[in-house]
Amino acid sequence: MKLSRKLFGVVAALALLTGPAAAQMMNLMPEVKTKSAEEKEQDAITEKAYRESLRKIPDTKAAADPWGNVRSDTPKAAAPAKQPRTKTGSAAN
Repeated sequence: MKLSRKLFGVVAALALLTGPAAAQMMNLMPEVKTKSAEEKEQDAITEKAYRESLRKIPDTKAAADPWGNVRSDTPKAAAPAKQPRTKTGSAAN
C-alpha cells in the first residue's frame, strides 16, 4: 500500500512537470505556409527594387585618406617587393 502511494506520487509529479514541456514543443513546429500569387509578385517587385538600388551605389575608386591633407606633398615611395620566405621565416637570398 505504501509503495503504491509513493509510485502514484512520483507518476503524478512527473506528469505535472512534463505537461508544460510537451505544450512548448508543439509551438516549435509551426505549420508550413505557402505564399499566394500576390505575395510572390510583391516579393519579386521588392527584390527588383533592391537590386536596382544596389546598382545606384557609386563605386569607390580611391581609398579614403583622412590624413591626406596633413602629410607633405612628397610623392609616395613604391613599396619594396616582397621576397619569398623560407620555411624558417627568413628571407631567401
